[in-house]
Amino acid sequence: MSSFLSRRSSHQKALGALASIACVIALSMTGVSAASAADSVSYADSVPSWATAANDAGVAADDTSVEGEVYLPLQHADEAAALATAASTPGARGYRHTLNPRDWIRRFSPSQASVNSVVAYLKAQGLTISAVPQSRQYVVFRGTADQVSAAFGTSLHSYRYADHTLVAPSSAPSLPKAIGASVAGISVDQSRLLTKPNSIKQGDLGPNGTPQLRTNAPATPPVTTPCSQYIGQHVVTVPAAYNGKTQYSTYNCGYTPSQIRTAYGLSSSAKSRLNGAGQTVAIIDAYASPSIVNDVNTYSASLGEPTLSKGAYSQIVPDASEFVDQEACQYPSGWQGEQTLDVEAVHAVAPAAKILYVGGFNCGGGLDVALSTILDGKLANIVSNSYGNIGEAIPADVLRGEQNLHIQAAGEGIGLYFSSGDNGDEVANLGYASPDFPASSPYVTAVGGTSMGIDKQGKASFETGWGDTIDQIVSDGSGALSYTQPLPGTRFVGGAGGGTSAVFGQPAYQRGTVPNALAQGKRVSPDIAALADPYTGFLIGIRPIIDDSTLETGDFENETYGGTSLASPLVAAQMAIVQQLTHSTVGFANPTLYALHRALPSAFRDVVPSNPPQAVAYTSKTSGNSYLITLDRDTSLTTAPRYDNVTGLGSVSFSLLSLVGQGRH
Repeated sequence: MSSFLSRRSSHQKALGALASIACVIALSMTGVSAASAADSVSYADSVPSWATAANDAGVAADDTSVEGEVYLPLQHADEAAALATAASTPGARGYRHTLNPRDWIRRFSPSQASVNSVVAYLKAQGLTISAVPQSRQYVVFRGTADQVSAAFGTSLHSYRYADHTLVAPSSAPSLPKAIGASVAGISVDQSRLLTKPNSIKQGDLGPNGTPQLRTNAPATPPVTTPCSQYIGQHVVTVPAAYNGKTQYSTYNCGYTPSQIRTAYGLSSSAKSRLNGAGQTVAIIDAYASPSIVNDVNTYSASLGEPTLSKGAYSQIVPDASEFVDQEACQYPSGWQGEQTLDVEAVHAVAPAAKILYVGGFNCGGGLDVALSTILDGKLANIVSNSYGNIGEAIPADVLRGEQNLHIQAAGEGIGLYFSSGDNGDEVANLGYASPDFPASSPYVTAVGGTSMGIDKQGKASFETGWGDTIDQIVSDGSGALSYTQPLPGTRFVGGAGGGTSAVFGQPAYQRGTVPNALAQGKRVSPDIAALADPYTGFLIGIRPIIDDSTLETGDFENETYGGTSLASPLVAAQMAIVQQLTHSTVGFANPTLYALHRALPSAFRDVVPSNPPQAVAYTSKTSGNSYLITLDRDTSLTTAPRYDNVTGLGSVSFSLLSLVGQGRH
């Protein structure tokens, strides 16, 4: 399996044998900074690609609060990657033979002496240590821009990037050799605080999924579109569209748990007590909802679903006083809907599975700490992660450090499921096409998205790739309706992320399955897909936070959500049922998924373009504008027979995942 190749010279590795703890302590006590040390190790891969002169907005204010992370190298890194690959690959001698966390840490983690030297140095520079995981793979710290610049021999500047102003080093950070011998990489740029939930609330039609502002709504909308409980419940007349068709179903109100189970072939399984019993699904997001248990129980009871049994839900979260970077990370209220969606989706599909929620103290290093908490104790073997960066424009040092966590998970038999993103190819944000990281990592399962029509009987009447493009419907003085643009319109309002990585080589499991025209020797995501379209979305129940300073919540309400943030927990929950059925631990699923696709492609629900295209009618409650939403229009990403960069190998089903659980290939 390919991994991200280090560009660090072999000379740096040789320095490890020369490192001296006594020297480290001496440096720390004298306050020698990286910038003033005569001999230093430079980290050019810690400078993000967007930290250029053209984007430079000047030196960052000295008192700017900056989070950083120092990554330490794995011991026997090649062996760790080989273990992760063998444990996950059908037919390999070590297939599904994994290490427990204690043995993995003992064999592969950086030494305690190494992490102690790094911590001592950072403290000596006046920096505050936020966290060090049991695996000792990194140290999260915080300080002012002035302190960080001095500690790492650089100057932090502000840069304009992706409609944000972010702090980053203007030159390669460095460390004294005695410290640098123990360090693989440094992260002091703030792009990781752009990590956002990959969820979209129905009605978010503004730029990049932001809520549409209220305007002077017409007294009578051009088209009245009551939401449909199932596809085709309400059919309305629109201007002639595809093949002259004028009758289209309205958008859905939000599918219920019973509809989701039936659509994925789980209704009979639930009757036979295949409900996730004995399994634990972990969920990672930032911060924590103060009302999550009450919300899940109120929601479930209102739909005749089982509430959370005693001990079914647990959480490991920081105290609210420890939440940091709230403005940059969109506040706890910005993550509450994500957590609620994740938890209620898992409970809907696998109502007897235990759910462990681990919240980060922010959307940067806090998410790493949350993941390490699970990995270092193997608190679950299925982990759903519904968040991502904007593309892969992250320093190479960070990518390497993050991938080491993914290698640890695979080596321990833990499956990581990451949503592929909600902004299609990211051209609108970056100016070029890119998949989102961490979903683009070759050691995680990237979950793409679909739009699904569920009929009155609960069956999937259609399934297309998720990519919503809208065309406004207007009425002239006589009442005649027309579109403002030729169909499908040009306004993209959300779609699954994916595409060809610029940094990760093609993993062995994708060779021969992903078309060469897509791969070009690189990793392509996603791997599989599930329901994600908010206009054929999922109903949730929530008491929304109305004051982020006190975490006060409002009244209970129902909302409809989508995004690949929905797809990821739907897949994770089905994996829990599969493991219950097969008495197995799937672990990192990709090699088995691709091997199964080569042997039995009919096991997958291949998602191909619809002819004519599928569409639904929608009228915004805020603007009063009416639209025809054309489905499967996902920027430059397209569905196609077999593998594609919107849905991967195809949509999941319980029968498919059962074969994965059995290790069929």
